[in-house]
Amino acid sequence: RRHGSGSYGEEACGVLFGTNHGDDKEVLALEALANSRDGERHRRFLITPKDYERAESLASQRGMELLGFYHSHPDHPAHPSEYDLRHAWPFFSYIIVSVREGEPGEVRSFVLREDRSGFDEEEIRSSGE
Repeated sequence: RRHGSGSYGEEACGVLFGTNHGDDKEVLALEALANSRDGERHRRFLITPKDYERAESLASQRGMELLGFYHSHPDHPAHPSEYDLRHAWPFFSYIIVSVREGEPGEVRSFVLREDRSGFDEEEIRSSGE
C-alpha cells in the first residue's frame, strides 16, 4: 500500500517472499522493485529477468520461496487486467492494490489458473486473524 501510494501516477511493483504450505502461502517479506517499463508506466509495469533472478537468489539466501509479485493500479480497481493475464505465470500470487488519487485502497490477491484462462482470487489474511 505504501509503495503504491509513493509511486502514484505510475505502477509500483515488487516481489513476495515466504513459505508455501500447500494451498496456503505465508508472505514473510516484500522487496520493492523498480518499474523497468519504458513507456505507459501509469498502466504497465515490467520486472526484468535480472530483477527476477536477483529475487530468486534473495529468496534462497533468506531460506524462503519466491511466492509472487505485487503491483499497484493507479486510479483503477484491484483486479487483473488483460495485460496481467497475458504476462502471469501459474502458481505465483499476484497482489494488486488500487491507488485512487494517491490514496491506497482495496488490496486483492489472485493466482493464474493452470490453463491460463483467468485468475482465481486468493483470500488475504493478516497474521492476527
